[in-house]
Amino acid sequence: MTSTRPATRRAQALSRMRPGGGPDDRQRWQQRKASLTREAILEAAVDSLVDTGYAGLSTNDVARRASVSRGAMHHHFASRADLVEGLIEHVFYHRMRQFLDEFLARLKQAPPGEDPYRMAMELHWRSVQSREYGAFLRLAVAARSDDALAAIFTPAARLYDEIWLGEMHHAFPQWREAPELMRIANDVTQAVHAGVLINGAIWGDERSAAVLERAAMLVEDLAQLAQG
Repeated sequence: MTSTRPATRRAQALSRMRPGGGPDDRQRWQQRKASLTREAILEAAVDSLVDTGYAGLSTNDVARRASVSRGAMHHHFASRADLVEGLIEHVFYHRMRQFLDEFLARLKQAPPGEDPYRMAMELHWRSVQSREYGAFLRLAVAARSDDALAAIFTPAARLYDEIWLGEMHHAFPQWREAPELMRIANDVTQAVHAGVLINGAIWGDERSAAVLERAAMLVEDLAQLAQG
């Protein structure tokens, strides 16, 4: 009996993944494959940015890290600017989704009386220590001295800040009657956590913990004001 050739086995496997094997199924598979390639490129871009900084970010390095051809790289991101734009969106949504998923999961399992604001600040502090936030922070710093990057980064960051606030309003309905107080609480949290992340090695654990605790207390005070 003749053995099945590798190409035939691969075709059979793909056929099982695409029930019916019709044009629509093939199209969905191609879309899925393209999505996976794009995701791999963006993950490699995060690694490149964290490892080498914005100055070292290049499409060639990212293609090498992602193990994709230059043609595939160019198909998804024709230029470094296109890559940066996609990268900003990628790190923002990944971090936001992770924070919200973890918060809502913890909230469902939380015992009665557990402070949701403390919980949220703990999870937010964890999120700013992620590689995605590290990449975002490197872009933010580089944009201060690079006009071309600032032209891409600043409007995108402002847009995503508004999206983040909108998601926070859904996650924390108790703030809906006091949106300005919620914005202040959000801004304090963002600023303090970024500051501790940057200065923590200088300040040390005890001093950093004291700053984080004061920020948590301030957010709790703002929450009490919001609830009257």
